[in-house]
Amino acid sequence: MSSAIDLIKAIRSGRLQDVRAVLDAGAKAELDDGQGDPGLPLGVACFMGFPDIVRELVSRGAKVNLPDNSRPTSPLSMAIRGGRHEVVKVLVELGAEIPPGMKTGLTEQEIMIARWRGHQYGATTTPFGGRGAEIPVVEEIEMTRCYGTDTAVLDADMIRAAREMDKK
Repeated sequence: MSSAIDLIKAIRSGRLQDVRAVLDAGAKAELDDGQGDPGLPLGVACFMGFPDIVRELVSRGAKVNLPDNSRPTSPLSMAIRGGRHEVVKVLVELGAEIPPGMKTGLTEQEIMIARWRGHQYGATTTPFGGRGAEIPVVEEIEMTRCYGTDTAVLDADMIRAAREMDKK
């Protein structure tokens, strides 16, 4: 049996440890489908809704972006078609570019937060706000307890900061 088939089977099972085992055995994370379009393993994981497998494939070389992310076989389109909003967030964190006018199923705030998280945690090397933008300084707040804290104010501050970064 080929390693490509084994990888697709492992992805479809949804078991991260099986995917890792097949990749460790030499399977490539970036494979073309039968028509020559790239990203078959990542597309399957996105469509089926496995965010951990998506992260693993990307960390092993799968490409988050195609030259045209509005194509039906792009990872972003596959996640949207499958109704996998959590996977769409992961793809945005990993640097997926959303084509203008594409309906992702996420709110503007969710997209901004996903971009911020991706940059904050080093999931993407593209600075927030696009190519060549300055990396914003974000104040980290460490809290041992949330009792009595108005988290709505903290959320509003985070959203405001993300919008300001998005404008730059």
